[in-house]
Amino acid sequence: MQDRLWAPWRLEYITNAVSTPPAPQPAHTCFICQGIADNNDAAHLIAYRSKFSVVQLNKYPYNNGHLLIAPLTHSATLNELSDDVLLDLQHNVRLMMNHMDRFMKPDGYNVGLNLGRVAGAGLPGHLHWHVVPRWNGDTNFMPVLAQTKVISQSLEAFRHLLVESLAKE
Repeated sequence: MQDRLWAPWRLEYITNAVSTPPAPQPAHTCFICQGIADNNDAAHLIAYRSKFSVVQLNKYPYNNGHLLIAPLTHSATLNELSDDVLLDLQHNVRLMMNHMDRFMKPDGYNVGLNLGRVAGAGLPGHLHWHVVPRWNGDTNFMPVLAQTKVISQSLEAFRHLLVESLAKE
């Protein structure tokens, strides 16, 4: 079990810290917006478009099947999204998991949303959900000893399977 050091006096420092937020990323430099604007979905690793959102494969996946689900609008916060857009995004999270369950059969998923660079967002200007399938035993010695993650399928092969599965619906 991990020890904890309680330091409540640090709260004042943390809440009063002055930080310079990164400049908002313009939509024209956003890889998600670039994919949305282009009609070559395969080139941008886009697997699915709905009325309000897009599903794109992560070009640098944490695990095989790692998806990004983003609104069509370049929005950085949840407050910028309408209820219809939020609902559409969540429906697509569920839809993608249902399809991956059929042809990948993962044992579970990590689903997350990083808001802001400090929270780990690599693209803080365009919020997006990460959907990462997980299997028992998918973590091994490679990331620990060799700082290398082994991805067992090409992005193109995974995209093909997902698009094919979605087309059957």
